[in-house]
Amino acid sequence: MYIAKTDSWYLERVIWLVAGLFASLSALLTWLHSPYWLILTALVGINLLIFALTGFCLMANILHKLGFRSRIQ
Repeated sequence: MYIAKTDSWYLERVIWLVAGLFASLSALLTWLHSPYWLILTALVGINLLIFALTGFCLMANILHKLGFRSRIQ
């Protein structure tokens, strides 16, 4: 069984946190306001796919500029 390290807030961990927050927020806003918020969920999913296939992630670049560093060097 794989368990991620939780001793620090490294870049990869924060990316998963942000993706989870956006997906959860989108689901909540879909339920409370409008089904058009599912577009946000789709964009999060597309970004995760692009990251997995190409290694490019806009959120990773933003977080890196904010000072988060990768656990994988």
